[in-house]
Amino acid sequence: MITKNLEVPKRALAIGAHPDDIEFGAGATLAKWSDHGCEVSMLICTDGSKGTWNSDIDKGELITKRKSEQISAAVELKATGKVAFLGEVDGELEISENLRKRLTLFIRNLRPNVVLTHDPWKRYRLHPDHRNVGYLVLDAIVAARDPLFFPEQNVAPHRPDELLLFEAELEDHFEQCDGYENSKLNALLCHQSQLESTMGIGSASIDADTAAFKKHELSKLDRSYAGEEFSVAEAYKRISEL
Repeated sequence: MITKNLEVPKRALAIGAHPDDIEFGAGATLAKWSDHGCEVSMLICTDGSKGTWNSDIDKGELITKRKSEQISAAVELKATGKVAFLGEVDGELEISENLRKRLTLFIRNLRPNVVLTHDPWKRYRLHPDHRNVGYLVLDAIVAARDPLFFPEQNVAPHRPDELLLFEAELEDHFEQCDGYENSKLNALLCHQSQLESTMGIGSASIDADTAAFKKHELSKLDRSYAGEEFSVAEAYKRISEL
């Protein structure tokens, strides 16, 4: 069954593997919800230290830059909640009890009505961080809701109402985002360190490349195949039985 437009949640928590993943997957949705009073928080699981084609770059400087870019992107989306970083090494994040525990604590402390993250079941997904973060979030949602998981945290259990998986293998929920396209694009372009490697924007033809990137991202928002009302929308797999 196709659904659309959740009631704007009081609190939303978006969890991404790397800086910029959340903006690619759910930027327009989060901008819309923020504009309507939702407290949007973001949790970035890795340090982004491999997000470059420059083998001579100082990794410490890149990590610092990517944190700063993520904070700027959150501002662009008018996110008023917490922007947090787990700091796991980019490309080396593995499913572990320690990470499950840390994610559980975030969910219990922030108490989101809606959680958004990567779809770990997407076929042919190459990046292990995306897969592993998706699975970890699913595991943490189960742990966060049940009091006998990690009782030493001394935080009340919390069960979110909805889980939205972006980059979904099977899309069955759509958030109409008319008017929030530029918020998504501007948030993505805050990630200046990723212009060449992720967005295809080179210094030699920056204006043309930026225009092409924007056109491509706007085309991805066209979900009119699911109905004319979804001509500007972000798509998800929705899981409500949490």
